[in-house]
Amino acid sequence: MEDSSIRKRKDMLNGSVDPSIGSNSQNSEEEVKTTALQKQVGLISGICLIVGTMIGSGIFISPKSVLASTGAVGPCLCIWAACGVLATLGALCYAELGTMITKSGGEYPYLMEAFGSMMAYLYSWTTIMVLKPSSFAIIALSFAEYAATPFYPGCTPPGLVIKCLAAASILLIVLVNCLSVKLASYVQNFFTAAKLFIILVIVVAGMVMLAQGKTKHLENAFEGTTTSVGDIGLAFYNGLWAYDGWNQLNYITEELKNPYRNLPLAIIIGIPLVSVCYVLVNIAYFSVMSPTEVLQSPAVAVTFGDRVLYPMSWMVPLFVVFSTFGAANGSCFTAGRLTFVAGREGHMVKILSYISLKRCTPSPALIFNGILAIFYILPADINTLINYFSFAQWAFYGLTALALIVMRFTMKDRKRPVKVPIVIAGLVVVVSVYLVLAPIIDKPELEYLYCTIFIFSGLIFYFPLVYYKFSWTRKIMRPITMHLQLLMEVVPPEKVE
Repeated sequence: MEDSSIRKRKDMLNGSVDPSIGSNSQNSEEEVKTTALQKQVGLISGICLIVGTMIGSGIFISPKSVLASTGAVGPCLCIWAACGVLATLGALCYAELGTMITKSGGEYPYLMEAFGSMMAYLYSWTTIMVLKPSSFAIIALSFAEYAATPFYPGCTPPGLVIKCLAAASILLIVLVNCLSVKLASYVQNFFTAAKLFIILVIVVAGMVMLAQGKTKHLENAFEGTTTSVGDIGLAFYNGLWAYDGWNQLNYITEELKNPYRNLPLAIIIGIPLVSVCYVLVNIAYFSVMSPTEVLQSPAVAVTFGDRVLYPMSWMVPLFVVFSTFGAANGSCFTAGRLTFVAGREGHMVKILSYISLKRCTPSPALIFNGILAIFYILPADINTLINYFSFAQWAFYGLTALALIVMRFTMKDRKRPVKVPIVIAGLVVVVSVYLVLAPIIDKPELEYLYCTIFIFSGLIFYFPLVYYKFSWTRKIMRPITMHLQLLMEVVPPEKVE
């Protein structure tokens, strides 16, 4: 009922014309867009989304976690390369799923098709309420810390300043994403180009150092290598954490131009590019810093810049700011799509599935994700939170790869423009099981139990609101939805075949 007035407003905004006008009618028809997410993301923007989200602040600030677990330079570099291969294999599985089920929302539609509504709901509950907004908040806090540091020389910026700046950056990014998909893509492309530029500067500087004979830290590279299976596993865990983001393009499949071509192509180009960058940047660091110095440095790239790029060393912290802002923008872009799709399927409140009448962006979903991210900025131990929940992320990665295997048998006749060997999906499942169990077995803590309880607590809402659809819930939500719809000028998306 409330949709009709909004539809009328749409006609007024788009400019209804009399068909008798003739020459202007065709132009007017072109101006009227379907109220649905538009296919505005091309191949370059897709690659930038993958690369820009994967490369955040980690490779510039603390790539030492892998080195600490391996004990030597040689195995450290091997782990970085191997993690790139594993991320590529996982992304290839997602390429098959994304071209077979061309729906946005990342793992959500694949789990829905393979395992049913309950599993998809638990994924959306965990990811929308914790994983996505807390990740957004962490990146925003990294951005704020590096942006504020130049204004507090010789000391650490106050926590309140960092949190306020992080909240402001979240609001700005949400605003950009609500205004226009193209604007958000341009922002992503620009900041991805900026972070690739600084990586190129670091790599070239490192190559110059190596050409000058500064190779002593790379000699006897395997001396002191750890032989502990647990430590090697932990190194893989930390390395794959740095590669997280390889699945981002599957969150916006419905907005990709020619997804059958651009989805797998962006994956094949983007993830190996990140892998090469990670390995070469680490080699550059070791050209001027010993393993001990890398482990002791609070920000490895800044230390490298002070030693090699002076008097242009200010470039490094500036481009780390660019890098973190770009990663935050990519995180916001994809998180909004998952929330939108979950709302569309009835697993979140209906208003989250509405899109802006004027701008064709899922603005309610984006705003909701931004509000949650600002709440996650407030506590001091947000890093602890995301560390404990990271096992859940790998559990869903494993279930998604398992979904591919399941659908090979349950949907044999389904069209698969991309088809990967089933062994690859099996390997991703095995790696995921290990990465879920490794931190729990290595250091069992009650927090993992609390996280598991939170995940399954979603069933408290699932049965009354989704499964049984009690009528009283709709009576409560209907007037709220109507007023929010009028306030934000949003409408339900039209079905587009």
